[in-house]
Amino acid sequence: MTGDVVRARSGTPAGQLARWLVEYDISGLPVVDADDKVIGIVSATDLARAGGGTAGGPAAGAALTAGAVMSAPARTVRADDSVVRAARLMGASGIERLPVVDEEARLIGMLTRRDVLRIFARSDADIHDEVADDIVVRALWLSPDSVEVSVCDGVVTLGGSLESSGQVAIAVRMTRQVYGVTAVVNRLTYRREAPYPQQPAQPV
Repeated sequence: MTGDVVRARSGTPAGQLARWLVEYDISGLPVVDADDKVIGIVSATDLARAGGGTAGGPAAGAALTAGAVMSAPARTVRADDSVVRAARLMGASGIERLPVVDEEARLIGMLTRRDVLRIFARSDADIHDEVADDIVVRALWLSPDSVEVSVCDGVVTLGGSLESSGQVAIAVRMTRQVYGVTAVVNRLTYRREAPYPQQPAQPV
């Protein structure tokens, strides 16, 4: 996400909103209340529909405010939500930008479709190398051939046999956190049950 977000208040004039869209080359911006909680979104489409014009546009838009033209309620995502969830919300809603909020619903950033695509545009080969090298070998301290890693369109399939169910759980969890991974297919087996995921012992 982008942390430095241009934001408006409900009383911000439409003319100022239009100037910000042009100045910062953005398609929309969040509207927040006095506690910085997101209450709506103003897009270029919202301004045009309400007659707010663009920067330097008709004076008729001068009396309009963000509160009058914004789309509400705003669709948002939490900072700890997955990028996959954000991408699905964008696709289902047909929107380009999502405000990112904290646990108190306060604005902390903005996620754009471009941000999401930049992550998912990562090649399958790069994802494979990170899972095979950084997770299997360096994090779990396993031999490179102990886990079979294959990647297709961001979907990672893990195969092979590990010592414990705890190792399997860790491998799957860490793989899900790799940038560019859209899903994990777990085909790992294990030789013994572990009641809780165990961190691998440090190598001597």
